[in-house]
This record gives sequence, structure tokens and C-alpha cells, in this order.
Amino acid sequence: MVLQGPLLSIHVLCIIFAASNYKKMVSVDGLTVEFSGTTLFKDISFVINDKDRIALMGKNGAGKSTMLKILAGVKTPNRGKVTVTDGGKIGYLPQHLMVENGRTVFEEACLAFEHLFEIEREIESINNELTVRTDYDSDEYMGLIEKVTALSEKFYRIDLTNYQEDVERTLMGLGFMRSDLQRQTSEFSGGWRMRIELAKILLQKPTLLLLDEPTNHLDIESIEWLEDFIINSANSVMVISHDKAFVDHITTRTIEITMGKIYDYKVNYSKYLELRAERRQQQQAAYDNQQKMIAETKEFIERFKGTYSKTNQVQSRVRMLEKLEILEVDPEDRSALNLRFPPAPRSGSYPVVTNGLGKAYGNHQVFNNASITIERGDKVAFVGKNGEGKSTMVKAIMGQIDFTGELALGHNLKIGYFAQNEASLLDEEKTVFKTVDDVAVGDIRTKLRDILGAFMFGKDDSEKMVKVLSGGERTRLAMIKLLLEPVNMLILDEPTNFVDNTFEKEFYALIKQLHERMAVMIVSHDIGTITSLVKSIICVNRHVHRHDSNILTEEQLRGYDCPIQILSHGDIPHTILEHHAGDGCKHH
Repeated sequence: MVLQGPLLSIHVLCIIFAASNYKKMVSVDGLTVEFSGTTLFKDISFVINDKDRIALMGKNGAGKSTMLKILAGVKTPNRGKVTVTDGGKIGYLPQHLMVENGRTVFEEACLAFEHLFEIEREIESINNELTVRTDYDSDEYMGLIEKVTALSEKFYRIDLTNYQEDVERTLMGLGFMRSDLQRQTSEFSGGWRMRIELAKILLQKPTLLLLDEPTNHLDIESIEWLEDFIINSANSVMVISHDKAFVDHITTRTIEITMGKIYDYKVNYSKYLELRAERRQQQQAAYDNQQKMIAETKEFIERFKGTYSKTNQVQSRVRMLEKLEILEVDPEDRSALNLRFPPAPRSGSYPVVTNGLGKAYGNHQVFNNASITIERGDKVAFVGKNGEGKSTMVKAIMGQIDFTGELALGHNLKIGYFAQNEASLLDEEKTVFKTVDDVAVGDIRTKLRDILGAFMFGKDDSEKMVKVLSGGERTRLAMIKLLLEPVNMLILDEPTNFVDNTFEKEFYALIKQLHERMAVMIVSHDIGTITSLVKSIICVNRHVHRHDSNILTEEQLRGYDCPIQILSHGDIPHTILEHHAGDGCKHH
């Protein structure tokens, strides 16, 4: 039975059944999904048991998110079925959520128990009706008695005595301060609102938890809290994540989707990588041996096809080749990004200079006294906990919000901006090729097929409609659009949130190789990757601190600890701002 009402509208799906203690939680039998003439996967079967912690792996577009949607019941396969055993409850956190305003953080999180509150209200309504009815012997009266008994058994099995404390503890575990709980959800960024939805799912204590990229909007402390919850408190979990450390810590089983089938390993992610490499070596050896046999057989047929004494042998070999099933080797992505950017005009010496920059929403000070200088060719990372002002500062630079203090943009500055929601802004009714062809100008249009290939879009993929792409594929396509523009500065706000590990490495390698005169600002929580990519780390924690990326320890970075003094107005010479008028600066 699928619940209706508020839980459905926020994409948190709960499937409730009668209590049971079966070890087998979910059975997947003969699952097949096809669209636009393409088979995503075929005849897939597996079982999810109690306490399984599963990493669902595969390259972007393999069908990982589709699999979670099918398990959650929000998408229907072409063939096959998913069976949830009695007592099963499924909680699903998708990559993208539709959110509503009008509640405080605490009120929104309490919606996790809305289905129980509805049962309580129904029990009260039936009891009120029973007190005024006198037809004690009627079928209708007995029906009400049976219904209220069943509802009461379901309701009182769950202890709601301390639910408010549970809500508060879960929200604070995910990084909220106690003072945040009475703030309106509309005051929070998309990342923080995703945390609220995650809290609601965890509070429901599902027997199977489905998480699609849950760490994309979490800081280190919240990721560690979630790891502890999954390991010590959750029942069964299936997770999609490109955060290798997170996956390695929490999972004990890995299911890989590739070429329309699955491989199921009862090991964590690191061991899976070793076993996958061994599997591909064995596949390659078997494929090579088969190809050698085919070549020898064809040579025999060609050599003796006109020899009467060999007629039966030749015909036998011909029939054998006709029936032979050609072995396949699971693809291993060896592509590398190699993209020459469109030429852009030279920017001024200082693309971005701020002096005492600040931003507040009402009484809530997001950050203040931010005085930084970005020079031409700088590669800079913004790190900090969610809500401390990283994306807000970027929006100020892009002129999307008002602010206090001074901000100057350099002469001839052409910014390429990749927002967190960039992938969701693509036109779903266009094909992949049409999307990039519409923005490409000049000679680079002759290289579009090569560029698409470098971003892992083959010939067939380039004709797909955007609406059928996975989250990772949409992100890659949005990146192509961005990089086709003639810019001399890139501002990237969590650019690799939904791409797989292979592409993430290739993309950051590409950024590292950018022309020395192009400035790059990256907002990222992937600290391990960006430290080798940038020259400077800017820590944002209500104030702004800038450091050489080589002098901070990993412990300091992971805790966003900034051991150097806060930059003040005096740390950035006023002459930079005053004389930028001669450099053609735009003042905001």
C-alpha cells in the first residue's frame, strides 16, 4: 500500500506492510527496462537481505538511478517485478527534490511522522462515531470496530513518545544548529533542504534505505554522522555515490550495472575494484582465445571450401560459427578529455577584487568582511561547511544578489559560470547534439562530435533526448555548453556532484591544464581532489581566510580549520580597488 498525501509530494516513498522478521527484504526478479529502442538492463535478478549495505556502481547512464526508482516504486519496469516482504518499508532519497515553503525546519522534519498522525486522527474520528451510533449489531458498526482495532494495533506498535527529541537529534546530526530549527525552510540553500529531506527519511526508520548521491550537499561532520547512522542504526541500505571514502566505509556488498547486466560482489568498494579488474582480465583472455579460434576456423573454411573430401568438415565449421555466441568484454572507460577552448580576450590583471564584502538575510549574517583578490591565472578553491557562504559569495560575484562592501570585476572579464543546478536548466526536448550545436559558434562547430566523444557521448548517445539522460550525463552536457563559450574565468559551484569517479578525475585534470592566464574559482566539498588542483584555498566560515593550498594539513582542511588570521580591509591594499578604474573594472 503506497501512502498518499504530503509524503508523496516530497518524493519520500514509504511502503508499509504487516510486521514480519524475514531476513529477505526485497526480491528483484527478471527486471528489464527499455526506452527509445535501447535496453538499459535485461532480466536482472537479485535479493536484498536484512543488514545488507550495498554500493550500486556503474558508469553514468548505466541505469543506477533508474534501478533505485524502480525499487522505490516511482518507476515501472517494462518487465519483471520487485517484491517487498511483509514488514518492509522503503525510504528513498533521489538526486533532485521538489520542495515546498511555508514551514520551519522542525515542522518540515516532523512530516516524517505524518502518516502516523493521519492514523491517529482516523482512530479519533472512528471512536467519535462509535460513541454516537446505537446500531451495535449492524455490519457497519462491526466493520468500524474491526477497522479501529487494526489501526490501533498499527499505531501503538510505534512509540511516538519522544519523537520531537528524535527529530532534533537527527537534524543536529546532519549539521543544523538548534537555533536553525525554528527558521523557515525557504531561508536555506538547496543543499540544506536536501538534508531536511534526508532527516525525514531517516526518522521513518525504513527497512531499506535508498540513497542517490546523499553526500553531495553534506560537509565532513555530517558525512561522518551519516556513516555512523548507516553502520550502527540502519537496516538495509543501497547507495549510489561518487564519494569513494564514504562508500568504502559503509558498504559490505557491491552491485555493478554494466552492459545491461549486473555483477554482484559480497565485498566493499575497494575489494570490488580488485575483483572487477580480475574479471576483465579473464574476459579479455577468453575473448582473445575465441577470436583466435574464429580466425583459425575461417582460415580452414576458406582453405578447404572447394575440397570434396573436406565438405562435411567445412559445413560443420560454418554451422558452428553461425551458432557461436561472441564473448564480450565489459567496457573500461579509457577516454581522456582533450579539449581546446575557444579563444577569449585577455582579462585585466585582477579579475575579481572584494573589500569588506558581506551578506546577510535579515538577522542572519551569512559572511562578512570578505576581502580577497583573484589575479589573472589564479586557481582558487572555496571550502567550508554548508551554509557558511561559499555559493552566496559566488552569487554576489555573479551579480545575482545584493551585498555590502565593495566588489570590482576586471577589464574584459568573461565569466563562465557553472551553478549547482546547471544540469537541471537544460532543455529536455532537445537532443544532446542539438544542445551543444545551438551554443557553438565558429570553427569549433566542426569539432562537436569529437568534443562530445571526449565527454563520453558516443554517436548513439549524441542523438538521445536530454530528458532520458541520467543526472551525471546531464552534468557532463552542461559542462560542454559552458566550455564552448569564449571565457577567461571559470566559476564552478560543485561541478562534479553527479558524475562518476572516472569522469571527475578527467575533468579536474582538464581544469588543471587550462591556460595559465585563465582564472578558476571552484566551490567544492571534495577536499582530497581540489588540494592538488588549486594554488590557494579560501576557507569560508562566516569570515573568509585565504591560504596556500600546500601549507594546510589534511586534518585542517577536513575540519575547515583556518589557522591564519582573518583578512581585514588592510590586507588588501585600497590602491587595487582605487586604480582598477584604469583597468576597466566594473564596480557593484
